[in-house]
Amino acid sequence: MTIDEKILINNLIEKYANIMLRCAYSYCGNQADAEDVIQEVFIKYMRKSPIFKDDNHEKAWFLRVTINTAKDYANSFWYRRTEGINENIPSENKDEIDIWELVRKLPQKYRIVIQLFYQEGYSIKEISSILKLRASTVGTQLDRARGLLKKMSKEE
Repeated sequence: MTIDEKILINNLIEKYANIMLRCAYSYCGNQADAEDVIQEVFIKYMRKSPIFKDDNHEKAWFLRVTINTAKDYANSFWYRRTEGINENIPSENKDEIDIWELVRKLPQKYRIVIQLFYQEGYSIKEISSILKLRASTVGTQLDRARGLLKKMSKEE
């Protein structure tokens, strides 16, 4: 690996690692497994060396590959036969911790749309492109997730 390639990889890690970590964490449920997923994504990037049209295309590629890799990891035989570590979400804002703890309890299809919409700031159309779903499906999942969160917050 050349120095330029190392610099490129380091820049990409600085640029996307936090977004990818949150996405992978949403599927895996713990930081160690999410970090393994991110490492695997960067290995895939180095093997494929994809060429991107622009920064949005690049970011979407990393998110899409992170989601697919995390899904594969979460569905693997080994992962399904082990018990994860219960981790707390680090934050100084108690309300924020409570909300994201509720989000963690949502079904996966709702967790990911909430995360991409609220944490990453994607529009419904952009989320539909990343998740390869219809925009109406994403909108419906977002509405249902909000409803479940409201119901869950009233119960607690």
